[in-house]
Order: sequence, then C-alpha cells, then structure tokens
Amino acid sequence: MSSLDTVRSEFQRIHSTLPEKIARGPGRVNLIGEHTDYNDGFVMPIAIDREVLIAARARDDQKFCITALDVQGGQTDIFELADIPHHPDYRWANDVRGVAYYLTQRGVRPKGIDAVITSNLPAGAGLSSSAALEVCTATILLAFAPQKLNGVEIAQICQLAENHFVGVKSGIMDQYASALGQANAAIKIDCRALTYETVKLPRGVTIIVADTNMKRQLAGSDYNTRRMECENAVALLAQLLDRRVDALRDVSLKELKSVAKHLPVTLLKRARHVITENERVHRAARAAKRNDAVKFGALMAQSQTSLRDDYEASSPELDIMIEIAERQTGCLGSRLTGAGWGGATVNLVRDANVDSFVEQVAREYRTRTEIEPWVSAVRASQGAGMIELA
Repeated sequence: MSSLDTVRSEFQRIHSTLPEKIARGPGRVNLIGEHTDYNDGFVMPIAIDREVLIAARARDDQKFCITALDVQGGQTDIFELADIPHHPDYRWANDVRGVAYYLTQRGVRPKGIDAVITSNLPAGAGLSSSAALEVCTATILLAFAPQKLNGVEIAQICQLAENHFVGVKSGIMDQYASALGQANAAIKIDCRALTYETVKLPRGVTIIVADTNMKRQLAGSDYNTRRMECENAVALLAQLLDRRVDALRDVSLKELKSVAKHLPVTLLKRARHVITENERVHRAARAAKRNDAVKFGALMAQSQTSLRDDYEASSPELDIMIEIAERQTGCLGSRLTGAGWGGATVNLVRDANVDSFVEQVAREYRTRTEIEPWVSAVRASQGAGMIELA
C-alpha cells in the first residue's frame, strides 16, 4: 500500500470519514554545501520523491487533533490555537505545534482540524524528516485558513519553529528545499538573500542515498556546538581583520590564511570548512551547467574530506559507507548529507551502475557493521503542495 493510500485509509479508520485535504512535504538531500546555511552561505539541495503526508478534515471547534501513525504504533496530540505550550514528550508534536504557533504570530488563523500524519522518509537519516513535517504542517494548516503565504515565508516560519520551539538552531536550507524544491533539478540557495537559482543536474547520473541506520538527534548532537564555534570565529575574525564580519561567508580564504596563526586551531578548522565549502557550491553549479558529472563528483568528495577533517562531523559508520561507495564502479562522488554524526550519505553514480551500486554497498556495509542500511536512488521532486483528491 502506498503512503497516500495508507494516510487516507487510516484517517477513515480513526475518524470514520474520508479526509477533505491532503498535503505533502518532501524530504531533501543536500548535494553540496554542508553547514554553510547558518553561516549565511550557499547550498545546493534537491527535494526528493520521499515525503511526509498529512490528511485532514475541518472540525467545528478550534481544537487540533493530530495522530502520527509512524511513531511507536501511533501517537495523538491535541491542542488549541489559543494555547500552544511545548509538548513534554513528543518531539514530532513540537514540530507541529511550533509551526502552528508561529503561523498565528503571522496572523494566520486556521480552522481546527482532525489530521493524520505518515511518512516514507527514514527518520534521523539526514533527509530532513523534521523539516518535511514542518513544511507539510504549514501547508495543510494554510489550506484551512483564509490567509496565504508564499514558499519563502513558509520556510521562514518553519525555521522559527525549529530554532525556537523545538530548540535546534538549524539554518533555513532544509525548510527552503522542502517548500521550494524543483522537479528534476537542484536549487542553489543564497541563504542570506533567501533567493535561489535552478541548477539542472548533469545527465547520465543518478543520486543515491545510503542511510547508515545510525540515527542522530540534532538537539543532542554537536550541531549547536558547531554553530557556536562559527559565531566565535566570526567575532574573532572581525577583530583580526579590523572590519565588519557578519558571517563566515564574508571572509575569503586568502584573508583567513593571513590571520590563521592568531586563531585557535578548532576555530580555524571550522572557518576553513565553511569558506571552502561555499566555493565548492559555486564550482559545482558551474560543473553542472557544463554537464561535467566527473567534476561535480570530485567536488562532493572534497566536501566530505573537509567535513570529516575540518568540521569533524563524520562518524565511523559514515566513513565506512563512503569508503565502500568510492570503491564501486561508476561512483563519481560520495559524501555525508545533512548535519552528520550519523545519518546518510549522498552518492553520484553513473546510470549504468545504479543497480550494482545499491546491491554492493548494502551488502558490504551490512557485512562490515552488522547494521542493516537503507540504500536507494532518489529523484529531484517538486516542493510542498496539496495533493489533488479524486
């Protein structure tokens, strides 16, 4: 049964009627540009053909009754728009509540709804299941409200929910990609200007995600520590360069090298990753426009080296997965995707070698780690929206 069939049938089972509306919010895979978004830099994600779905029907009151099918056999959260406290137990419920809260701060007043959530995104894999849930929540709530918001506004509201309600100081890339992704293309996002350009991907290659099945929780990982280190590096670089520096994006590699001896080693490494990663995003976009898949893949590999050595965001399982991938025929590049410290890798593989790559990587990783991975090709898909019901 497809996810769409599941969410419709489960809604009918729980509420004894069919849903009025169904929204989708896709996950994302970031091809290159990791940990640059919260440094006002550049990223190049795709929205993927795996997603969160929310089926809903309006209620006669202002209550929101929302059931998550995929969490411990199903969990239900009930709250009212006039009073949205932090949920003490359910992480997913705070994604939903946070979006509802910040929508009200923007003057959006949705009707109360009964809703059911399901997803075919592996949680904790670095495919932005949380951002997909947030964007899908905003989409379905706006469908039951007279007010309308555009994709950038939705992404901003969902980022506020993630940062201040859930407590993860994420950048805007995940929500932006889920809201504004393009079919059959990546989007190169300027995370300061909140603008993007469409980048057609090189022909003859497929994007494959390989989940290590080592889950991570961003709020409990080194993610917030890295953000603080970047902020500390910005403050110190402003002093050393004797000029205004708002983010690491504002510093060139030449400038960084000129003051490197005055920086603590840890801050130097963090800054070097972000500065060189921004340049790799620009170079990857140019390579894609030239249809140069080999160069694009090489830049992905360079990104992984920087993430592992300078940003220290890899993990033993990610390193094993990437080592296995790089030995496979047709693999042009492999790197972690998402924050790291677990989760998934993204791989650029020639079309002719996709089946063997999927089979071999899964088999060898299973043998090396005794962990069952999830390895699958993904396609660039359209961003969040409503599903037309028959």
